Amino acid sequence: MPVVFGALALVWGASFLFMKLAVIGLSPAQVALGRIILGALTLAAIMAFTRRHWPRERALWLHMVVVAIFFCVAPFLLFAWAAEQLPSGLSAILNATTPLWTTLVAVVALRGERMTLWRAVGVLIGAVGVAVVIGIGDVLTSAEFAASLPAQLACLGATASYGIALGWMRRFVTGRYRHDPVTLAATQMAVAGVIALLLVPFIALTPVAPDVASVLSLLALGCLGTGVVYVWNMRVIAAWGAVGASTVTYVIPVVGVALGILVLGESFALHELVGALIVVGGVVLVQWKR
Repeated sequence: MPVVFGALALVWGASFLFMKLAVIGLSPAQVALGRIILGALTLAAIMAFTRRHWPRERALWLHMVVVAIFFCVAPFLLFAWAAEQLPSGLSAILNATTPLWTTLVAVVALRGERMTLWRAVGVLIGAVGVAVVIGIGDVLTSAEFAASLPAQLACLGATASYGIALGWMRRFVTGRYRHDPVTLAATQMAVAGVIALLLVPFIALTPVAPDVASVLSLLALGCLGTGVVYVWNMRVIAAWGAVGASTVTYVIPVVGVALGILVLGESFALHELVGALIVVGGVVLVQWKR
């Protein structure tokens, strides 16, 4: 199982590298919608190969529309747009704020979820870490940092979207339907794939000049990063439990930053390292009781 966990962390961490390479030859919308469609096809193939049955509950499919929008379509578009402007490692660091947003959404929207002292401290520490990562002091004095702020806020918008989707799943889906995680993931991606196909004529038909690296990166991003990893994640959850599986959140930024430096030659500022450590510390406190 450690091998599967390592593969999971590697693919999800490398997703930010794949996005950075893919947007060189493709538009952000093409990258985002392309990975969704490829992921949906991959999971549909897994469903067919394993002879799983698609859900028949109408309410579940309606809930999956909300999940698909906030867990796939919106965040993938935001991350792909940000990839044109930000180092892949920085996007990976900001992605680590997902548990903080998930906690805030859970406290507001879910019964039985309370903002305990540890959670409040963790969220505040995480917010400080985000400010350090962004380089909030430099934003006020440097035109270069100010120009990157919208892309960084887009990454935070993407992780907030993840939090909304996870909160919706917990309130309306988890424990209510007798389907295994692979079936639920495939259902979610199937809905997202339909939405992506509907959006293609409006936002993804701009001229492009894809090269081999862009195409291969999109294939890896879709088939692996948006498809096969769901199966791997299910195996880790089954073996280690949800808490153990959630520790991948701490590994993804490390992988993302390392690949950005090794493959793309990206620089890594000291304030980003310090901020990343602070964010991870906040996430640890938020998830401490879990």
